Amino acid sequence: MSASVSGQRVRLCRTEELAVGEARAFTVEGRDICLAHCEEGFRAVDDVCSHEDYSLAEGQVDPETCEIECWAHGSLFSLIDGTPQNLPATRPVAVYPVEVEGDDVMVVLP
Repeated sequence: MSASVSGQRVRLCRTEELAVGEARAFTVEGRDICLAHCEEGFRAVDDVCSHEDYSLAEGQVDPETCEIECWAHGSLFSLIDGTPQNLPATRPVAVYPVEVEGDDVMVVLP
């Protein structure tokens, strides 16, 4: 899904479009971003597993621990700081700040 760009802040979706425990992939300015909804709120990371080139948005979100599992090889990543929690991944994924404005979920690009 593509998003419209407004400076460094980019609207991804409306809050009701992504339930707790779900993730969705977006392409923003050529970057693949995974937006996930945890119990504590929305989180955004690169949508490419650091172990191999697989979409994290297709994986399973644990809304309580705010982690996402790569569906291909089982690497688990923190959606808070991007660090891998187990093998085979050893490198973190980039994390992006997320802001909610009214009903809009925005990602802040560097």
